Amino acid sequence: MASEASWLRERLEELERIDRPSASEGERRAAEWLVERFAEEGAEARIEAEPAHGTYWWPLGIGAGLGVLGALAALRGRRLLAALLGGIGAAGIADDFPPGQRRLRRLLPRRTTYNVVCELGDPAVERTVVVIAHHDSAHSGLVFHPQIPLIADRLGLIERTDTSPPLLAPVIGGPILAALGALSGRRLLAKLGLALGLGSIAAMADIGARKVVPGANDNGTSVVTLLALARRFAAEPPAGTRVILLSTGSEESFSEGMKAFGERHFPNLARGSTFFLCLESVGSPHLLVLRGEGFLKMREYPPRSLAFMDGLAEELGIWLFPNLRLHNGTDGLESAAAGYETAVLAGCTDLKQPANYHWSHDLAENVDFGTVADAVRLSEAAIRRLGERWL
Repeated sequence: MASEASWLRERLEELERIDRPSASEGERRAAEWLVERFAEEGAEARIEAEPAHGTYWWPLGIGAGLGVLGALAALRGRRLLAALLGGIGAAGIADDFPPGQRRLRRLLPRRTTYNVVCELGDPAVERTVVVIAHHDSAHSGLVFHPQIPLIADRLGLIERTDTSPPLLAPVIGGPILAALGALSGRRLLAKLGLALGLGSIAAMADIGARKVVPGANDNGTSVVTLLALARRFAAEPPAGTRVILLSTGSEESFSEGMKAFGERHFPNLARGSTFFLCLESVGSPHLLVLRGEGFLKMREYPPRSLAFMDGLAEELGIWLFPNLRLHNGTDGLESAAAGYETAVLAGCTDLKQPANYHWSHDLAENVDFGTVADAVRLSEAAIRRLGERWL
């Protein structure tokens, strides 16, 4: 019988060969592939199809475009119109960031996204653990170029901070500056808003024009972790808890699959007895538990959840990279914002970045399978411990 590392790699290599943009036929094929792999482990899974837009560059680009129009109006002295356009653009962008309501994208074309749900254990027990991965993969873009973190490291920026840079802050900065320039009458602010807006539109267009990456680490490693958990639970079922292994679609379009899962299932998942464990890029060299994340507002994860995962990792002898936060968002934001105990088990490099993030070399050959194995061990231990005693 092949070792678990070989088994994981074989499945990850299969998944990375599926071109799977958010809310696409490729994403559907990946979902069907995952259902088949669960069946091989004796676990029944289903696909839940949900409506989704499938991008983030269109809603953000439109918001930035409104900011550009506002800046131009401000420079022409039409201050009321400029403030209105800038304010609407900024509000639309802010609302599109998870866990917002994403009202702007509701006006855009819709496709279908595909969540995969595999339920294990006794459905009658009170306690539930939901383990989240996602099977879509991301578009690349110059803003994700691997040289950028290296340059930041040479400048000493990586060492001095434990929070990732707010990459998308300039997108909302353009409309805000346009509105401020209009309200204050300061042309310099309007010019800065115009420059940021045009740069943001260019960046969004670049992302939208590129192909998706193989997505082995982000987030194929977490998908195969779900399969490894199903395999282990087939041999020794979890006691005292129901387990939902969830792989979402359209995570890379601002967690649309997870948002849809919440709208469908949160009313039936009790907040006092449901724990969400989100897995993200766990094939990076170092494992970690995120302390907080958020695009604009930093949302700290629940202290009890953090203490639980930290303590369990220490028991297992698994070292966790300490004290990292993201100015970004994983699917864990949705459950945390809904009031559930949530933890995000993720991975990073020495540069405090996910390995091969949104780039063409995000391949199985570049994955650290030792870290994946630790993620499997820690996830399994968390599920079994929660079945023995709650937080």
